[in-house]
Amino acid sequence: DAPPARAASMYSCSATFSTEDRAKKYRGRFASPTAVRVGGGGIPVIRKDGCLEGVAAVIDKDLATCLLAEKLHSDLLIISTGVPQVSINFGKPNEEKLGTVKAEKMAQYLAEGHFPPGSMGPKIEAALNFLKNGGKEVIITDPKNLGAAVTGGQGTHIIK
Repeated sequence: DAPPARAASMYSCSATFSTEDRAKKYRGRFASPTAVRVGGGGIPVIRKDGCLEGVAAVIDKDLATCLLAEKLHSDLLIISTGVPQVSINFGKPNEEKLGTVKAEKMAQYLAEGHFPPGSMGPKIEAALNFLKNGGKEVIITDPKNLGAAVTGGQGTHIIK
């Protein structure tokens, strides 16, 4: 087995820093960061009689990202999405944006139906799986806020 490494696993964007100060903060937090991307789609296959055969299935990019981050022994998983923060009661007058949240609270929100299956649900499931299997933190944010999420606490941070 490879020794644990600190790798940020992202699937839709790269970190961009507008100032030298942000870049220094980033380098201070991650000694040698590695960005790894995983995309959804693809052609699912199984091995049958020594050959690969296509099968009807969906490759979920969030769960695939989680699995790759686990295999790389990452502490941190970053999921870039279309919103700056995860919310409960999304789109309702009582919408609440989430900052730093414990995994058990996110699991409760998921069970309560706050994160739909075709939207934020798979991201939260992937985050919880990652933390359950040894990860230390998950950040969910949009590409615009990625740098600030990593260096300054923007976005949603899910912790153990």
